[in-house]
Amino acid sequence: MFATRNDIPEPQRRSVSAILNERLADVLDLAMQAKQAHWNVKGPNFIALHELFDQVYAELLAATDDIAERVVALGGVAEGTVAAVAKQSHLPTYPLNIATGAEHIDALATSLAAFGKAVRRDIDRTAELGDADTADLFTGLSRALDKQLWFLEAHRQSPA
Repeated sequence: MFATRNDIPEPQRRSVSAILNERLADVLDLAMQAKQAHWNVKGPNFIALHELFDQVYAELLAATDDIAERVVALGGVAEGTVAAVAKQSHLPTYPLNIATGAEHIDALATSLAAFGKAVRRDIDRTAELGDADTADLFTGLSRALDKQLWFLEAHRQSPA
């Protein structure tokens, strides 16, 4: 950890930084999964899904910066290389052999939901470590993830 005048004690900053780096790996993986869907979707709803997947990507990309910069603000090192992401991501592996809109929606929604669950868990974990700011960052991210999940799932839902 780097020296900082941040008044959160170093052991807690170290723990929070580790949590943030776990979510950084996940969000970078998830952003690339959204791009994978964006590039490879086929079918009758191509343009709508192509644009939706790019919107999901943009939302996730903004989150990467917030998460990484919070790690560094706490005195940690943001671990955002491809090798670090591949090693640390907890998300399901995105299938490379899918093409239809439905397949991409399902795969991306599964990963998005898994990431959302981890973020919600980490709201509590970081609050318990005395870092309300990181808990707040995760709270805002959780709302954004739920909205993106809704956008994806709406394409697969039909009226009851």
